[in-house]
Amino acid sequence: MTKIHRMFELIEVIGTVTFSEVPTEAFLAVGMRNYWDGYFAGRAAPLGLAPAEVVHAVFYNFADGEVARHIPWVWGKVTPQEAIAIRERGSADAIRQKIGDVAGLARIADLATRAAVSAPTEGRPLYAGLRTIDIPADPVARVWHAATLLREHRGDGHNALLVAHGIGGTEAHVLLALTLGMRAEEFGRVHHLPPSQLAAVVDGLRARGLVNADGGFTDAGRELRERIEARTDELAAPAYDVLSADELDELIAGLSPIVERLS
Repeated sequence: MTKIHRMFELIEVIGTVTFSEVPTEAFLAVGMRNYWDGYFAGRAAPLGLAPAEVVHAVFYNFADGEVARHIPWVWGKVTPQEAIAIRERGSADAIRQKIGDVAGLARIADLATRAAVSAPTEGRPLYAGLRTIDIPADPVARVWHAATLLREHRGDGHNALLVAHGIGGTEAHVLLALTLGMRAEEFGRVHHLPPSQLAAVVDGLRARGLVNADGGFTDAGRELRERIEARTDELAAPAYDVLSADELDELIAGLSPIVERLS
């Protein structure tokens, strides 16, 4: 495993804390109707009052109409600036509850932030939006913020590769489900779709030789998935060029116990 992919594993756990119970409860407390209202308010907030069509395009992997059930409705309850603050505070609280005291956290936060604010923004709209947000002073919030920046930077690059390979958003979720050893209809991000719609997506992947008759990966499908993931890591790598090899090792070593406590 490369160090860049190890960083992806670490920042994924820290960044996705924002979708956990504590931040969700914070959004419900200001009038959100459900989990997904809070999800879209928090994650889309760096894009400002962008219409649903723009959020759909940037997020890439939601089925048609899903974003529009939440955007712009959520902006009648909170402003994007308020959503950013709620998300940051709720995420930091959730992390703090699980990790307790961590030796050298300020140093780890500084290393992560140096990487997080050094990556190129071109072609990465969500990352660019996040770069406009003030960096938190609190070390816990700063670690989360840096992980979110690095996660969305990688995600923007990943989406570009999916587009280049003709893999749509729902198709990407089906391939991810197979990677996790699940059938498409079992995967939480797409299992709610009408069976006929999901079956059509799987049939399309089968016609391309990526999915076999049993609904699993073909060798070609698995190879394509692995190639896209490897190239995604390569596109994410420039964020870490600002760190020396020893500093990157130090960052990985510092984030690892945090992730262990969060997992």
